[in-house]
Amino acid sequence: MARTLDFYFDCSSPWTYLAFHAIQPLAKAAAAEIVWKPILVGGVFNAVNQTVYESRAKPNPRKQAYMQKDMQDWARLYGLAIKFPPTVFPVNSVKCMRGAFVALDEGKLVPYATAAFEAYWGDDRDLAKEDVLADIALKAGIERQRFFAGIESEACKARLRANTDELIARGGFGSPTIFVGNDMFFGNDRMPLVKAALEAA
Repeated sequence: MARTLDFYFDCSSPWTYLAFHAIQPLAKAAAAEIVWKPILVGGVFNAVNQTVYESRAKPNPRKQAYMQKDMQDWARLYGLAIKFPPTVFPVNSVKCMRGAFVALDEGKLVPYATAAFEAYWGDDRDLAKEDVLADIALKAGIERQRFFAGIESEACKARLRANTDELIARGGFGSPTIFVGNDMFFGNDRMPLVKAALEAA
């Protein structure tokens, strides 16, 4: 039986962009399958992690400065560019994340999420805007009318809520959250521990 890992993610998180980039070669090397789990991270914060909003409102300047450095160090390691903070932050990613289910159903999740991450974190484009979403769908090879019909469908809305609720029920509190079996890992910097868990599985 193939090893699997669950990857809960929202494209509005810079640390998730980094983890999305790192998890794919890691899983391939471990001969593990990634089960992509789009979520709405704002829904998670509202339910179980409201301290995020407090720290954004009153950031510790030393911690904030180090976080900026840390993020750029990781981005440089992975060969990525991240603009932080982007012009619109936080961004309303709900339609973008609903669109991930359209992409999943067409077997195009990876190119879709890649395009979404790059649009927001690389090109500083607002994921809530229709023209940006249309460009993301186009890059992923998803037909425009089908994409926009999908993101307004009750099915996609329900699936996004279900994944978000599922993560909360499993003890998650943000994005990215990775599970190997029932073993939970949070954040881009946990990749060595994810690798070890896959090897032990």
